[in-house]
Amino acid sequence: MRKIIDSHIHLDKYLDEEIHTMMETLDEVEMLISVSYDLESCKRNSHISKVYPQVKTAFGFHPEQAIGSDKEMADLFQWVYSHFDEMIAVGEVGLPFYLRTSTSWNSSLEPYLELLEEWVKLASKKNLPISLHAIYDDVPTVCSLIERHSIEHALFHWFKGAETDMDRIIQNGHFISLTPDLFYEEEIQHIAKHFPLSQIMVETDGPWPFEGPFRGRMTHPNMIHQTIKQLSELKAISLEKTYETLYVNTKQFFRL
Repeated sequence: MRKIIDSHIHLDKYLDEEIHTMMETLDEVEMLISVSYDLESCKRNSHISKVYPQVKTAFGFHPEQAIGSDKEMADLFQWVYSHFDEMIAVGEVGLPFYLRTSTSWNSSLEPYLELLEEWVKLASKKNLPISLHAIYDDVPTVCSLIERHSIEHALFHWFKGAETDMDRIIQNGHFISLTPDLFYEEEIQHIAKHFPLSQIMVETDGPWPFEGPFRGRMTHPNMIHQTIKQLSELKAISLEKTYETLYVNTKQFFRL
């Protein structure tokens, strides 16, 4: 079995013609989980999922941006609640790591923590998986938050962090997802070796571009096949077993 699921992609960031070409050229990619950035992103993902049944949607608010007004956030949550039957997960949500390192950062982290807690509460109330943007120093904070709300199904997408954080995520039974940078980033290779295969998924985070053998190419879910081959070699697990485990992990996590 060589079926795969892209556990984290931003389809709304692609052009319509790019999405059409992508869907026409999928190679054993059974499903794509398209995460959202803001209200307009949620609406576009909703539309895409109606056109392409292999696309499943997660609704949320990406943290690497300024938080909108109280009304804008209220409108977003109201829309999400009214389209709850369309979503299979909350996401992408988390804390703004890169934004805080930029020269334009002049805010407090507190509003982001409060907003994230609202998304965590939603995931807990509706018993939904949650796709998290939480890396490095933010991981312990986010772990404490999801522990406090008894979240059982959390995915730390494109995870980066210390071994103590990895062990905490593993102990809690949560997941990480790996991107094509597994080919050329030693940090990601170390993380992949540390996590048990039973707690790993794969993703593209497209349209984010990649280097190495992917340089200059539009990010496509088919790239995951190469990621899985690399993961199989890194962990010295048969390719067939690697495919099967990743597929089952993702199907069970998102209840597909």
